[in-house]
Amino acid sequence: MTDHAPLEWLALARGTLDRVALRRRDDAWVKAAWAAPGTRVLVVEGGRAPVVYEPSPTLAFVAPDEAPPGDRWLLGVDPSGTAYFGAAGPLPEVEGAAPAGLREVGALLEDRDSGLLTHVVALEHWHATHRFCPRCGAPTEVRSAGHVRVCTVDGSEHFPRVDPAVIMLVRDEADRILLARGPSWPADRRSVLAGFVEPGESLEQAVAREVIEEVGLAVRDVRYLGSQPWPLPRSLMLGFTARADGRAPLRPDPEEILDAAWFTREELRAAIDAGEVVAPGPLSIAAQLIMRWYGGPLPKMPLF
Repeated sequence: MTDHAPLEWLALARGTLDRVALRRRDDAWVKAAWAAPGTRVLVVEGGRAPVVYEPSPTLAFVAPDEAPPGDRWLLGVDPSGTAYFGAAGPLPEVEGAAPAGLREVGALLEDRDSGLLTHVVALEHWHATHRFCPRCGAPTEVRSAGHVRVCTVDGSEHFPRVDPAVIMLVRDEADRILLARGPSWPADRRSVLAGFVEPGESLEQAVAREVIEEVGLAVRDVRYLGSQPWPLPRSLMLGFTARADGRAPLRPDPEEILDAAWFTREELRAAIDAGEVVAPGPLSIAAQLIMRWYGGPLPKMPLF
């Protein structure tokens, strides 16, 4: 596998359902899907949903008549034709289930369930924070099976917001990687650099700007490797690698970076073994980028 091959596994980019986007405005079809005997509903509250852990982590669904009242959102249809909806409200009591969020189980769930939980968490946050029109301030109503909100006064349509963010593994000519710590992070936390894309900026330009802003390094050979949603609350993380001169001085921006340093594989392994750095869990694209460079799972790597 080459350094520039796409990332093979990303925890929150594994959804398997057909989102049936062309059916969302077909009110009769959506109504019939909701009423179908096999339809399942995933209830979410504050980014958490009921999860059964035995024999393996699995989402716990309810029937439509057991779902909380209010708006419902069409999540998709599986190959058997079963429709899945999301709804916000008090979590149902399901035997053997406990509330869990993406950080706890996103990397442990099977592909279908990971995609469903990622989708419903993103929609819950968007609906909760966009109840009013940004143009005139009037209330908005849910349409298109939960994927559009329409202003009740001016009729303008508003779609779920997604904030693109680049995240990049920077390497030097000695094949070391650059890891940094944010000002509010614990002393043993290190990760790759990341930042939001600005208006009128390409992804490659965002990578170069963020690296020079955060640590003062110019980069080259920017390569895209993959993306995954990060609905905590509404980002789309776009993963890259880039090259930089390891001999150039590091100049961390104190507002964003407390410290930064280059690591060889041996140095990173020793830092993790000594407890100076905590290995990231596999949920984030940052962990997948680091593992790609390292050659496999990191020492003492958690399950999530």
